Amino acid sequence: MSGWALRGLRLCPPLLPLVSSRELWRWPRVAYSTQEGSTARPIGRYPIPSKKDMLYDIVELMEEVEMKTGFLPNVFKVMSHRPAEFRAFFAYYNVIMNKDTGRLSKADKELIIVATSVVNRCPYCVVAHGALHRIYSKQPALADQVIVNWKLADLSDRDLAMLEFALAVCRADNITEEHFQKLERHGFDREDAWDIGMISAFFAMSNRIAHFIDLRPNTEFYTMGRTPRREGGEEEEAERA
Repeated sequence: MSGWALRGLRLCPPLLPLVSSRELWRWPRVAYSTQEGSTARPIGRYPIPSKKDMLYDIVELMEEVEMKTGFLPNVFKVMSHRPAEFRAFFAYYNVIMNKDTGRLSKADKELIIVATSVVNRCPYCVVAHGALHRIYSKQPALADQVIVNWKLADLSDRDLAMLEFALAVCRADNITEEHFQKLERHGFDREDAWDIGMISAFFAMSNRIAHFIDLRPNTEFYTMGRTPRREGGEEEEAERA
């Protein structure tokens, strides 16, 4: 089978943030593997197919991610259990997280995921996207503050309005015109509201998938973005990859 089905995903999140950040280029490059490593517990409840049993397009994407970042995020491994769902999941992820239009920055999107994943009690998404937020925002403490209590975090009024709307969608609150008007007062339009709501909604699904399969975060995520970056051209090199 050719790799056409996933060629549009080559630089999709979580691949894009991993490849485009100098932080991850500190990790040694390794060969593709579906092994769970030396962790004390499995990364999920479902079996991970061996490479020889996977469809070529999925193997191709997973190899590219691991070779460029130094490790393979566990979500790729567990979703490979269902190839058709793997493709659909990462295709939609790419559409909402890698769009070029709108007023949401990459850091904004990651912060929405962190805040809503806390409510949905999803360790994987809190840890993984907390790491990506630290890299994009260059603020090593903010995601941790949001995890503990977003209302007491060092957030701007704009960020508070954004998270308030995202969390209302996450909790399935009644969404009223007042929600949209508050966003508009802080510079967001209706299309931005769609983006905020869609990220919240998609990750409500993602959180629940991670919940029932007991998805565990990679250990690499815990330390990403917590220390000052070295001087040099690694980030520029990663952007060109």
